[in-house]
Amino acid sequence: MSATPIVAPFPATRLRRLRRTERLRALTAEVNLTPANLIWPIFVTEIAGGEGEIASMPGVHRLTLDGAKRAAERAMDLGIPAICIFPHSDPDLKTDTCERAWDPENIGNRAIRAIKEAAPELAVMTDIALDPYNANGHDGIVRDGVIVNDESVECLVKMALTQAEAGADILGPSDMMDGRIGRLRAALEEAGHQDVAILSYAAKYASGFYGPFRDAVGASGRLVGDKKTYQINPANRDEAMRCVARDLAEGADMVMVKPGMPYLDICRMVRDQFAAPTFAYQVSGEYAMIEGAVRQGWLAREVVMESLLAFRRAGCDGVLTYFAPEVAEQLG
Repeated sequence: MSATPIVAPFPATRLRRLRRTERLRALTAEVNLTPANLIWPIFVTEIAGGEGEIASMPGVHRLTLDGAKRAAERAMDLGIPAICIFPHSDPDLKTDTCERAWDPENIGNRAIRAIKEAAPELAVMTDIALDPYNANGHDGIVRDGVIVNDESVECLVKMALTQAEAGADILGPSDMMDGRIGRLRAALEEAGHQDVAILSYAAKYASGFYGPFRDAVGASGRLVGDKKTYQINPANRDEAMRCVARDLAEGADMVMVKPGMPYLDICRMVRDQFAAPTFAYQVSGEYAMIEGAVRQGWLAREVVMESLLAFRRAGCDGVLTYFAPEVAEQLG
């Protein structure tokens, strides 16, 4: 229960007293941000010449495996505890059946092994969804225009097991298929991967903020239809709470809200209602808006830190953000 503030009448109370100096403001800050609150998403490419800056995400680059190793070493130096891998896969090898998703030699699994070799203590998070390897651009298997749930879950389980075998510490199911957390948890236990954590994208919305991400992973123009039959309607809060409750009950260790800033109310509700480790993803569209406005001179760079403090104020334990290395450097 929230405390009822007791405020003496002016001039006994002058709220500006505690804002007077930088030291006083720091002393009375209600939340803080440290590098330990950050997860750094990176894109790793298997396409020759595919590395380089992403036009719709200025300042963010696709990396080779060697680049991913350097990013991992940089994360360790900056005190960032985890890095999250997203694959930029060869479009000529994408299929309707998505079998490359569980190939031990796909670019995602190779990146896990490379990063673990370069920075063994860094936590490696992965993405579990079929879209990087799906000719239809969907997170699940498509049959006659329908994204089928149960068959997709079986594919996701195979994908998760190969990632765990490759050395992933945290699995991030982002697909929003029903029942996948329970199946993933059971399969991990059975295969002896009981210590691999699941950070479920439990409240993932059918958002328009994902566009630059699809450019980054080479999915733009491939998506057939939309993802509204499996991602949450942006109008709904109670449905998001049911999704979070389900995923925690099925064995998720942590939960995520995605996107981030447009859904801070959901972050706050999840934290207050479930008291579970709660994360948010400051997605590609959020990054592009902020970075683009800063580069145009329309906003000061301090809005980057302000945006991340908003997540902490809303109750998030951590944030996936492309600003992670910049902010960690700034925090010292």
